[in-house]
Amino acid sequence: MKRRRSRDRRRGAAMLEFSLIMLVLVPLLLGSIGFGLNMLRSLEVIQLARDAGHMFARGSDFSQPGTKTILTTLGDDVGLTTNAATSNAVVVLSAVTYIDKAMCAADGKVDAHGEPLGCNNYAKWAFTKRLVIGNTSLRTSNLGSPLQTGPNPVVLDAAGKTTLHDQVTNAGDVAVFTGINPYAVVNGAVSGLPSGQVIYISEAAANGIVVPPFVPNSVMYSFNMF
Repeated sequence: MKRRRSRDRRRGAAMLEFSLIMLVLVPLLLGSIGFGLNMLRSLEVIQLARDAGHMFARGSDFSQPGTKTILTTLGDDVGLTTNAATSNAVVVLSAVTYIDKAMCAADGKVDAHGEPLGCNNYAKWAFTKRLVIGNTSLRTSNLGSPLQTGPNPVVLDAAGKTTLHDQVTNAGDVAVFTGINPYAVVNGAVSGLPSGQVIYISEAAANGIVVPPFVPNSVMYSFNMF
């Protein structure tokens, strides 16, 4: 009888120890699974941004339904659709150019000596094109956006292109590069890409995998420049 009671006590202690250990192991397991799935989701977002950027830089017109269908097929794994209300991802495509004296002259914003006059965006980067596919409220672009509200809105045509006049004079068309500057002239020294070069930028974002309460909701993001 005593041996039986001793075995029962040991079993009870083992069950208690097992329960306490599981309180630690289960959250660790669920958290590891969540982080692992989000690593895969991050790789999928990186690939989507890369594929979209390659197509965009090579002249694919993402304002056309057929091209959008190709893009949503590429982004199917992250939930990209053309319906902004139901899409779980977004792709932002931007083309930007550096406004130099030649750009100012093309819009007639120079004086008799060829110096910028009324060329408000001189020595800045301006959007030449902007297209957004997917959930527009999921994440905004790191470059900002052409302002289409207010007293002096930027005009975008059906293909997402801006006018030369807006590129040269409209402050709402200026792109903001944080931490990098693809082209700059400092004390006469030129660095980065040549003036007049168009840069194609693709940005992709998607909702991450949620494993509450261990892995909260997060948004995966990636960008590429071509």
